[in-house]
Parts: sequence; C-alpha cells; structure tokens
Amino acid sequence: MNLNVGIIGATGYTGYELVQILHRHPQAQLAWATSESSAGKSLGDLYPTPDDIPLLRQEDAPLHLADVIFLCLPHVASMDAVAQVRAAGVRAIDLSADFRLPSAAVYERWYGHTHTRPELLDEAVYGLCEVNRSQIKQAHLIGNPGCYPTTVNLGLWPLARAGVLRHRIIADSKSGVSGAGRALKLASHFVEVNENFSPYSIGYSHRHIAEMELVLGPWVPGLQVTFSPHLLPVNRGILSTLYVEVDPALSEKDVRSLYAGAYAGEPFIHLLPPGQVATLRHTVGSNRCAIGLTPLPYPGQWIITVSEDNLIKGASGQAVQNMNLMFGLDETAGLV
Repeated sequence: MNLNVGIIGATGYTGYELVQILHRHPQAQLAWATSESSAGKSLGDLYPTPDDIPLLRQEDAPLHLADVIFLCLPHVASMDAVAQVRAAGVRAIDLSADFRLPSAAVYERWYGHTHTRPELLDEAVYGLCEVNRSQIKQAHLIGNPGCYPTTVNLGLWPLARAGVLRHRIIADSKSGVSGAGRALKLASHFVEVNENFSPYSIGYSHRHIAEMELVLGPWVPGLQVTFSPHLLPVNRGILSTLYVEVDPALSEKDVRSLYAGAYAGEPFIHLLPPGQVATLRHTVGSNRCAIGLTPLPYPGQWIITVSEDNLIKGASGQAVQNMNLMFGLDETAGLV
C-alpha cells in the first residue's frame, strides 16, 4: 500500500517534523501541503532545507487526492478544517486539542471556547497508540495526544490498568522551547529562556490535565493530579518526574513485572533497568518513550521518570504511528 498524505499547516514545528518523517516513510508520500501565511512560497523558503515543496492555501488543497490528512493547526482552527476533511471522505489526524477530549463541555471547561463540531467528537479516537491500539486501527478521525500527557499517561498506564495506583499523582514536567510552537511569544524569546528555568500554569490549571484524567481517571477512582510544567532552556525534549503511591503490598519485582507485561513487544517503549533514570538523551531525535522506575524506602512510594521528544513521540511521530495503525502498515514505518 502506498499512501498519499496531505498536511494542513506544514510550516510550524510539528508540520515540518511530519515532512521529514514522511520523507523516510517507505509507504507514504506527501501529496500536498498548506500554509495560510506562506502560500505561494515553498518550504525551502522558510526552513534551511532542500525541500522544494510548494505551499498552498488551505482552501485550494485538493483534499480528495489524499488518503489521510494531518492537521497541524492551532486549537479552535482545527474544528472546521477537520469537518471539511471528513466531509470529503478522507481520514484525519488532528494534532491540535480539538478532538482529544470526550465532550464539548469538557473541551469548553479547559480551553474556554465553544466546540463548534461536537457531532465529530463521538467519531474521534484518542490516539495514544500503546493504550488505544485496537480502536485506532478502526478509526477515521484521530485526536493526536498532547506532548506532556503522553509522558504522564505512558509512565503510569501499567499501574492504573492493574488497579494498584493510588489517587494522588504529582507530575513535575519540563519541556524544551519548541513545545511553545513557532509563533513569536515573549516567554519563548532567547533572552527570556536562556540561562533561565521557569514554571508556568502550575497546580490545577494546565489544559493537558484533561488528557491525564481522560486516560487514567477511569482506572483510578478519585484521581487527583497536581501538574507542574516548566520551560527548559533546550530546543526539544520532555522529562516528566512522577511522584506516586501504589499498593504497599507490591514488591519492587511486582511493579517492574507490571510494566514489563503492559509494554511487552511495544516498539517505542524503553523500560530502563534498575538504577537508571530517564533523561532527554534517551529519546530526543526518536519516537521512543523511556521510563525509569525508582522505589523509595517508604511502603508503596515510587518516583517514575519518563522522557520523550516532544516533537516526535509527543506530536508528529506519534501521529505517523497512528497513521500506520489506521492503514495496517508496520507500526514502526518511517519512525526507526
């Protein structure tokens, strides 16, 4: 099978990352790409790259020539664009938050906007591949997960699934500056970020908490998430340090067995051996997620470290992993 792929919003960091992944994909080719701000130019005009890919206006994109379309648009802007893609009978993978959450009410609570396409939410599948693989294979619309929740959810999924994770979770996460996107913002200027390290949206205010509750909440009664994201002065990568309590009857061997069983055969999960912790260097530049398990000398207390590349496993790589599953391709195609 050879897939024709369209990208709506190809000039942001996630869109450009998709272009690079598709270049090395053995069964997918880029059919067209759009950019509202740079229509009429080529990708090579905007990035130091030999890619001479013409950029179209979104309204001029030949949707019907694609088997699948990735949407790399801001929140809210994706709603109508996804509706147009689905009306054309084409499968959609949305990298915004517009189709990640289960209801319009939950979306409005966290994003402060009315969801204008609620009829599509029932069709959407949350694209966390290691958790929702069977649903993804049948999906026509994927809400690609956020970068921070991917680390937290994959770091805790084996414990939650086994019913041994206690309700209080503290997630202390750090992200490279590319997680803020390519648009100019004061907080991501070089002088603001360099030689600095700053928390933001701490406590119970960051939008990505909704995705942690979506995945872990059904398995952990009374789930309480304290989430503290930080801006790390590096280009890319996320490191999450998770402080959790599990059933104190479990031994260290028991906990490690839960992870080994949950992630047996997973091509992109890297379980670290005892004594090792996850670092950015374990994962940056790859679609891997590295997980380190550290027991404390108190019954049931653990520190779990998780890392990923926020632009690959946290965004575009996971999106391609979803595409591979949707079309019955090798899940690792283009990603190793």
